[in-house]
Amino acid sequence: MGQDMNRVAIWAGLTFGLDQLSKWMVVQWLNLKEIGDYDFFAPYLVFRMAWNRGVNFGLLSSDNDLTRWVLIAVALAISAWVLVWVRREGGPKAQISAGLLVGGALGNVVDRLIYGSVADFLNMSCCGIENPYSFNVADIAIFVGAMGLVVFTGARGKTP
Repeated sequence: MGQDMNRVAIWAGLTFGLDQLSKWMVVQWLNLKEIGDYDFFAPYLVFRMAWNRGVNFGLLSSDNDLTRWVLIAVALAISAWVLVWVRREGGPKAQISAGLLVGGALGNVVDRLIYGSVADFLNMSCCGIENPYSFNVADIAIFVGAMGLVVFTGARGKTP
């Protein structure tokens, strides 16, 4: 594995570790799976347990076991494709972005394997607008990583 892929692996590992540690602390240690809500810094940051059986915002949600395995397969396929793509197209910033995306995707895959769904717990509201959705560290990493890949790959993104 070259220097380029080492960077991806390091960021993927850090992202995956932070995601799984945060989920363990909130779901297991804080026992959010039983208490449901915890006002950490309300209303700006509330821990609100949500089990996501679909993709973002619960889209394609299903209790069907087949859906769970399809979503696992899709996440693994996209992660593999990103690794191949960034190896050809990406400089250091794209490699970090790929690591964030892959680490987040693998964190959510592990949730589906362990719990049967993704453990979402971060809920943020502000300024009189109540956000009904919860998310997790992996979701943030996937979003930031995907945006980074858009910005840092291709002809414009190949700056060292």
